[in-house]
Amino acid sequence: MAGRRGARAGRGWDAIPPRRPRTSDEHPPGDSPGDETERGNVPPRRRRGSPGGTPNPARDGLPWSAADRDGAPSARRDGLPWSAAGRGDALSAADRNGALSAGGRDGALSAGGRGESRRGRSGRAQPEQSEGERAREICLRQLAVRPRTRAELAKVLARKEISDEVIAEVLDRYDEVGIIDDAAFARAWVSSRHHGRGLARRALANELRQRGVDAEVASEALETLDEEDEAATARALVDRKLRTASGSPEAVFRRLVAMLARKGYPAGVAIRAVKDALAARDAEAAEFAEAIDADALADESTDPS
Repeated sequence: MAGRRGARAGRGWDAIPPRRPRTSDEHPPGDSPGDETERGNVPPRRRRGSPGGTPNPARDGLPWSAADRDGAPSARRDGLPWSAAGRGDALSAADRNGALSAGGRDGALSAGGRGESRRGRSGRAQPEQSEGERAREICLRQLAVRPRTRAELAKVLARKEISDEVIAEVLDRYDEVGIIDDAAFARAWVSSRHHGRGLARRALANELRQRGVDAEVASEALETLDEEDEAATARALVDRKLRTASGSPEAVFRRLVAMLARKGYPAGVAIRAVKDALAARDAEAAEFAEAIDADALADESTDPS
């Protein structure tokens, strides 16, 4: 027992050195240079060759000289990009750039971009708008903001380079169906501007003329206002301004008369409205108002000399 143990110990399992793994330079007989041994007792495993039988040094573990001998392109020798050496593709970077620029910029991309610019989201080509459809679209956008006269719409269409024939055709049709109505526009304008801004008939007539309303149509709309309405509106404007007015009665008088004149009130209506309002304000203003001759001042303001 002791002898066997001693014999074992003399031979010793631990005394046997492990096998040294073979390197790529040491090949047993019959093995090709492409075989490798990974571990000491593991049989060698062959790597798959490169497609088409062309060895690739970077993939197959061959030295660069072996690739050169087999006629494969070498990145170090031939100056090719790494991808070209691996695939055997001799296309240079300059050739690739030229192909991409010719096909991408001037060919498919540019042609495709120009073709798709006239297509809708559905991919179908959109029909071009006719001049009449474009004119109607412009008119509807203008009318969505506020009511407009025929002359205002015609001016906008002419600025958009719509022909006179199409303008007349579209606006005549809108007249027939009541989309535009200068008479209704004038009446609504007079009522809104008089009660909202306190404008008198003279200022309203000027505004209607600027918007292309016919003089006869404007006169009919202005007939809804009479002298009593103008006098009442003028007095309301003066009373509102007097609440915050400051200064001497004479200075306040001049400022208020000028304000009414800018709103289109005749001189007589403006002077009387301010005089009556000052007389009702306080004693000092009333004393100044009594000295005012409204008729004489009105004549002086209307005298052309």
